[in-house]
Amino acid sequence: MHNQVDNIKHDKFWLIIGAIALSLVTVLVLVKKNEEDKYNPIKELQNQEAQQMNIRVLNNG
Repeated sequence: MHNQVDNIKHDKFWLIIGAIALSLVTVLVLVKKNEEDKYNPIKELQNQEAQQMNIRVLNNG
């Protein structure tokens, strides 16, 4: 009986560790997604500037 109680406690321990790991991964993914959304306007501006530079080079040549 004592061994069975230890196994249940051990199983709950690994479930808790797994839940903590899953929540940390979820938080990291959400933070990364939020940063990506924050910098999208800057990336679009850089792409527009690169397209304008390409047009200038093609028109001068």
